[in-house]
Amino acid sequence: MSDPIGKVVICGGGTAGWMCAAALARVLGNRVEIVLIESEAIGTVGVGEATIPTIRTFNAILGLDEDDFLRHTKGTIKLGIQFRDWGQVGGAYMHPFGQHGIDIEALKFHQLWLKLAMQPGGVAQAGTLTDYNLSAAAAKRGRFTRPVGGPDAVLSALKYAYHFDAGLYALYLRRYAEERGVKRCEGEIVEVALRPENGFIDRVTLRDGRSFPADLFIDCSGFRGLLIEGALGTGYEPWTHWLPCDRALAVPSSQVSPVEPFTLSIAEAVGWRWRIPLQHRTGNGYVYASNFIDEAAAEERLLETLGGQPLAPVNRLRFTTGRRKALWSRNCVAIGLSGGFIEPLESTSIHLIQSGIARLLALFPDQHCHAAEVTEYNRQAIEEFECVRDFVIMHYKAQQRDDSEFWRYCAAMPIPDSLREKIELFQIRGRVFRNTEDPFPPDSWLAVLLGQGVWPHGYDPLVDSLNFLEVREYLMHIRRRVAATADAMPTHQAFIAARAEASPDTSGNFPPTTRSAPRS
Repeated sequence: MSDPIGKVVICGGGTAGWMCAAALARVLGNRVEIVLIESEAIGTVGVGEATIPTIRTFNAILGLDEDDFLRHTKGTIKLGIQFRDWGQVGGAYMHPFGQHGIDIEALKFHQLWLKLAMQPGGVAQAGTLTDYNLSAAAAKRGRFTRPVGGPDAVLSALKYAYHFDAGLYALYLRRYAEERGVKRCEGEIVEVALRPENGFIDRVTLRDGRSFPADLFIDCSGFRGLLIEGALGTGYEPWTHWLPCDRALAVPSSQVSPVEPFTLSIAEAVGWRWRIPLQHRTGNGYVYASNFIDEAAAEERLLETLGGQPLAPVNRLRFTTGRRKALWSRNCVAIGLSGGFIEPLESTSIHLIQSGIARLLALFPDQHCHAAEVTEYNRQAIEEFECVRDFVIMHYKAQQRDDSEFWRYCAAMPIPDSLREKIELFQIRGRVFRNTEDPFPPDSWLAVLLGQGVWPHGYDPLVDSLNFLEVREYLMHIRRRVAATADAMPTHQAFIAARAEASPDTSGNFPPTTRSAPRS
C-alpha cells in the first residue's frame, strides 16, 4: 500500500461511534491515529436494547468477557422474539434463534415436519416447528445456560443474543477504545471542507474553531448524516410505501418479573409495541404510522400498557425508513443511522452497525479509496439492507388481520419483487434459500412465515423416499430431547444472578477487565 491511511476521524459517538472506535483500535492497533468527535449537547437515539446473535461475534473479536459485559451493561439474555397478535388477533408465535431439528442428509428437517403436520391429525402429533428448536424451548420455560459440547450435543444448538442498555454499552466501549489509544474530542462539527481536486472530505471544523483533517472519515452522526448527506449529498432511498411506520415512542419502566429471556413484540391496531427486559428496568416502545394514528393516542396506548411504572419522560422519534443511495462515498463511510434506518422489529440496528464495520475492515482502503473497493462495499451493504427490509416487510404483508385500516393497507400493498418471489417459492413446497448478505437464515424465515399463518401447499417430494413411521419416530425423538434439555437448564433469572448480575451503582467508570489488544 503506497499511501496508507494515517488518520481516521469518527464523527459522532453513541453506539455506532464507539463500536467503530473499539473495533478499529483492536484491529489497527497504533498503526493508525483514531479520533472520535462527539458533542454532549447533541443527544443520541439510544433506544436500541435488543440484538441478534452476531453481536457475540463482535464482542468476541474485541476479547470481551461475557459476564463482565453483561454486568456493566445491565444485560440479559435474548433467545428470540415472541410475537403476539401479528398473524391474527389472539395469535402468538416465537421467532427463535438457531436451527429447528436436525437435517437428514439432503433433506431439510422442516420438510420432514411438514409431511407429518399435513397428515390427518398430524398437527397434534407434530406440534409447532419451534417445538424442535432449543432456543424456543428454553425461552418458553424462562431458562438459559451457555451452550456446550460437540455438534452432536443438543445443548450445542442453543443460539442467543443480548438485551442491554445501549448507553452503558457505548460507555463500556469508550473505555475499551480509549485504553487502546483512541482520542475523544468534545465538540460540535459546524463545517465540513472538501478537497477541490476530487471532492474528498479534507477536514471537519468545530464550533470553537478547532480543525481535524483525516484520510478517512466515518459518519456516525445519526439520522442527519452530517457528512454522507450534508457534505457529500449522496441521496436517500425511502421505503415508506412498504414500511409505513414513521414514528416511535420509547419509555423505560420499572422491572417486570420474571425477567424473560426474549423480546416481546405486540401488534396494535396501528403498528406494534416492544417490551425488552433488562436487569434494572424494562424497555418499552411503540412504533406506529402517523397517517393512521396521532401521537397523543399512541402515547396514551403505550403508557396504559406498561408492565411497570414509567421511569422517565417519553422519548419521541421521527424517522423515514430507507437507506442512503451510497453508504461509502469518496473517503467517507456511513455507519449506523447515518447510513439508513429500518424499524427495530427484528433488532437489526446494532447488527447493521457491526456488519458495516466488518465490511470496512475487509475492504480497508488506502488514501485513494479506489472505486472498485467502494463499489463492492456499497453492493454488499445495499444487498444486506434490502434483505433486512424484505424480512421486516414480510411481517406486515403475510398476515390475516382485517381489524383496522392500517392492517388492510399492509395486506393490500405491493411488495418488492425479491420478497414476492421468496414467498411464492415457499408457498409451493416450503423451500427457503438464503441470500449471500442476508443476516437471517432460512430457519428465521420459516419461523415467521409459519408463525403468521402462511403455509405451503406441499412438501419436498424427496421426503416420500423415507419410511413414514421412522420419520414420525425421529421427529418425536428430537422433540423429546429438546424438551428434556431445556427442562434441565437453570432459570434465566438464576443464571444472571449467579454469573452476571449488575451492582446497583454500575456506571461508566469500569475497572479494566478486558484483555489487552496486541499493539504493533
